Amino acid sequence: MTIHPRRLPRRPWTAAGSAVALALSLFVAMPAGGPAAAAESASGCQVDYTANEWTGGYTAEVRVTNEGPALSDWRLTWTYAGDQHVTSGWNATVTQTGHAVTAVSTAWNGAVAEGGTVSFGVQGTSQSGGPAPGDFALNGVPCGGDGTTPPTTPPPTTPPPTTPPSAECGDAVVCDDFEGQTGPAPAGDWRFTAPDCQGTGTAAVDTETAHSGTRSLRLDGKAGYCNHAFVASTADLSAVGPVLYVRMWVRHTTALPAAHVAFVSMPDSSQGGKALRIGGQNGALQWNRETDDATLPAQSPTGVGLSRPLPTGSWQCLRFAVDTSAPGLDTWLGDEQVPGLHADGVPTRDVDDQWLSRTTPPRPTALRLGWESYGVGDDTLWFDDVAVGSEPIGC
Repeated sequence: MTIHPRRLPRRPWTAAGSAVALALSLFVAMPAGGPAAAAESASGCQVDYTANEWTGGYTAEVRVTNEGPALSDWRLTWTYAGDQHVTSGWNATVTQTGHAVTAVSTAWNGAVAEGGTVSFGVQGTSQSGGPAPGDFALNGVPCGGDGTTPPTTPPPTTPPPTTPPSAECGDAVVCDDFEGQTGPAPAGDWRFTAPDCQGTGTAAVDTETAHSGTRSLRLDGKAGYCNHAFVASTADLSAVGPVLYVRMWVRHTTALPAAHVAFVSMPDSSQGGKALRIGGQNGALQWNRETDDATLPAQSPTGVGLSRPLPTGSWQCLRFAVDTSAPGLDTWLGDEQVPGLHADGVPTRDVDDQWLSRTTPPRPTALRLGWESYGVGDDTLWFDDVAVGSEPIGC
């Protein structure tokens, strides 16, 4: 299983191409084998596949129109005739076996009304290219086949390799649902800390809001420069690896602000103890490296557009993988790999060119959950079902 698939550099964009990338329409070039494909049936579905190719790689937008009854979730399949190979996707969980590709809906776009549409994208590698696929099938029914309508529930699918089917922790060093917390303040394996400086933020054990069971960690983060409030695990993570996997369920109340904030902080021995942080900026999730303030993705409109906001008012499964032997990093929100939060060592314009300026692999030694503000931005957050280990941990 490859955790960080190799992705070849993108061809430099023109000004027009950049605008297209921002809109994720990718309607800038025809595939090598001909114009964009459209497969349809009278009462089933229609699929428009629009690709942008360059030497060594491609991206494609896939637009699906449901011409049958309303769907509660969906699964689209197709086959590549050339050497195209998907390395990542957005707004769908996309996997490939041989030439066969499967895209499965996410938690937020599975419902498609009769006559409704849904769009997602893929990115991949390709040396010689190939024609656009034409054998699309929605929930097992060909889109250009016998004219029957797709069933409202797709058949079972095999989870992608990066999404194990079980949420069990296995041999994880940290595996905590906080049900063992008996007092109002974090204790035992979790301690309040305010690295660098302390402000007015607070931490507590909450018995009213939880993802599972009856308890979670609650952090009331406050605005103001250097206003730090975290709950830190006492576990030593310095021997976890070579890839360190973290899974947590997080819930928060206020949309990520335009200013920089962080809610996960990991001291990094490769940075002299300075933190490797995940939080937000410009309304979307981002990684930040304290030692040089580098961000992933780059904070350009294109880079931010390739990240995702952290939805408010509901529990979200956030997972990431930190390679401690190479400068590799991956992030998933639910089952979606976030394209702007992926670094594989190969520079990608508007994503990781700044991040890769440092070549020393990270080496996190501890995990801290909380809130760190650098100006504006209050938020109340809850954390539950937290796990850290050397193997992938599912939601």
